[in-house]
Amino acid sequence: MKAPTPYRRLRRRAEAALMRALLGVLRRLSIDRASAIGGAIGRAIGPHLGVTRHARKNLRACFGEKPDAEIAQIIRAMWDNLGRTVFEYAHLDNFRFYEKDSRIEVRGLHHVDQVVAAGKGAIFVSGHFANWELLSSGLAQRGLPVMTVYRAASNPLADEIITKLRGGLGALRQAPKGPGGARLLLSWLGQRNYVAMLVDQKMNDGVKAMFFGRPAMCPPAAAQLARRFGCPIVFASIRRAGGAHFIVEAQEPFFVTETRDRAADILAGVNETNRRLENFIRQYPEQWLWLHRRWPD
Repeated sequence: MKAPTPYRRLRRRAEAALMRALLGVLRRLSIDRASAIGGAIGRAIGPHLGVTRHARKNLRACFGEKPDAEIAQIIRAMWDNLGRTVFEYAHLDNFRFYEKDSRIEVRGLHHVDQVVAAGKGAIFVSGHFANWELLSSGLAQRGLPVMTVYRAASNPLADEIITKLRGGLGALRQAPKGPGGARLLLSWLGQRNYVAMLVDQKMNDGVKAMFFGRPAMCPPAAAQLARRFGCPIVFASIRRAGGAHFIVEAQEPFFVTETRDRAADILAGVNETNRRLENFIRQYPEQWLWLHRRWPD
């Protein structure tokens, strides 16, 4: 790997310093105040950014029946959620599950207890819904040995900061996407532990499957691992229920059937995951991150 130029090293340090300063300011605020400020900034600035064109294009393709005014409203609410999520990073360690007056209502917990009782381990999947960092937190606070899969930030200094923030959730075991992370996951699931991953973004070297009635390249790792280890996949949704309050819901587990046709087995697992992703997004489109180029042009 080519060594960074002096300018890039300086830029990385500056970005990390700015991030630390912002986190320090936000830590002095309450969770609710920090979240509200982030939402206000998101609503005010986000809809006017160039990247919003991807969200508008995606929404029109997926919800052609919706008028422009409703699409604009969804985009504004999406930016509100994104702004809140970014500013809530400073308080990730303060989001507590399973406590009286918790900010997080957990539904479908019996499905989690079901896979724990089975003793085969499990793969928990979700999408970039609401504050998506809460998935691994809820599992870790339940006392499960969980490894979360993440995409490393391009700035390694910023990535170190984010990794430490995630560590405050209790999800101390983290596997970066790539060959090294894959080896960690294989070893981890081989011990019948638990993995949490987001499976809603485009993956150019993934599996082509249908998503909102359109072909899309999809990440196959969850289906591949579930088939290999015979463990269930549990889909979990995360919904913002006003301000910095959330509803996290686990659905009934499903398995990836193992036949002689490995490719067909994996595609079936991806299709089932996509079906559940799509069902949630159709109900709460403002809760999903529409900004990425999910489908080919």
